[in-house]
Amino acid sequence: MQQNIYDNNEFFENYKKTRLSDDSFNELLEQPAMRKLIPDVRGKSVLDLGCGFGFNCKEFVLAGAKSVVGIDLSEKMIEQAKATNNLDNITYHVMSMMDIDTLNDKFDFVYSSLAFHYIEDFEMLISKICSVLNDGGILLFSQEHPIVTAVKNDGDNYIKKLNGSIKGFLLNNYADMSIRKEKWFVDGVEKYHRTFSYIINTLVKCGFTVEAVDEPLPSEDALKVRKGLEKEFIKPTFLIIKARKTV
Repeated sequence: MQQNIYDNNEFFENYKKTRLSDDSFNELLEQPAMRKLIPDVRGKSVLDLGCGFGFNCKEFVLAGAKSVVGIDLSEKMIEQAKATNNLDNITYHVMSMMDIDTLNDKFDFVYSSLAFHYIEDFEMLISKICSVLNDGGILLFSQEHPIVTAVKNDGDNYIKKLNGSIKGFLLNNYADMSIRKEKWFVDGVEKYHRTFSYIINTLVKCGFTVEAVDEPLPSEDALKVRKGLEKEFIKPTFLIIKARKTV
């Protein structure tokens, strides 16, 4: 069963503070890259997996989406989404993304921001997404980069020179596709590591054609806002994939 860490009070409050800040990795790296790959949603039905606070659900409606369904395992997330990002065309559900086949609906566009690395059975998830997508429908998702999820220790894996400057990153356990437990606000946060090739091959196996892959790098403006983003040129934090259902 998927861990529901976001309903942990300590975790949720720290995550909320981080997510709502203007200098978060989401705002400076992941979300700008995701926006560039979002298809035209005018008149389309949209499913947001792991919708969190509902920011994207609201944006899809404002961009002309016919209907948006946002799901999240966290009751706290959905409560926040309903309170701050609720419009007539949006329906929110507290549910696991592994249960989307119970929605009894089809979608033109499935979107997910930084949630897939919490799912143990990636192939089952992608198969279910394919089943709820209309023919030619688009899947766009981001996740922690496999270089990030591979590492099994909570320490600093950057390799530094004597003067403190960074010269590299120590990658380990890349081929070991299994659960990872780490400290992020609280101890024992569970994530799942998969290799890049496994991710791509699973998408193809389940009936998708990959249309775009991005490993976002910081813009000049982002580098001015947050010190340390230069490390992204050594080791990417996020992986973004856009794929189309072709079966």
